[in-house]
Amino acid sequence: MKRLIDALADDADFFVEQIQITAIVFDNTDDVTVWATTFFDESLHFFHLGLQFPSLDLLLRLAGPRAEALQEDVAEALATVTEWPCLLEYTTEEKPPVPLPGVAMKLSCTYPADDFEEEGEASEDEPELDFGGDEEEDEEDYEGSTPHNIFYLEGVFLRIEP
Repeated sequence: MKRLIDALADDADFFVEQIQITAIVFDNTDDVTVWATTFFDESLHFFHLGLQFPSLDLLLRLAGPRAEALQEDVAEALATVTEWPCLLEYTTEEKPPVPLPGVAMKLSCTYPADDFEEEGEASEDEPELDFGGDEEEDEEDYEGSTPHNIFYLEGVFLRIEP
């Protein structure tokens, strides 16, 4: 399975369809990350989607026949969670991935936080560290301008059949 971010031609907003939720991670009391797959560019890709709880509730309501059970899973997990992050996984025979039939999502890319600092300039709080590696190899392994495989939800659309 490939990372969705690697399949994009540029970092513009874009749409994905044929989405399946494979996990829901409660990051803290305000934020949640959905792990999902999509069939994009003729192959299966995975991605992470950063959401707030109202957006998660919207996606759960669009989960077809599994919507009610998913909403109950989420409510129970939120009522009993004592440690963050909390993971609800949907990758087993008993709990297979959750399709979102007829749903298209408009997504936008996210970038590493340090992209917004001046290049070559360390912040006051973080001294510049040298771990003694080969600089050419390090630059190949990490591209600061490469977006994460985490996306923001810009919109949810439903396919209406005539």
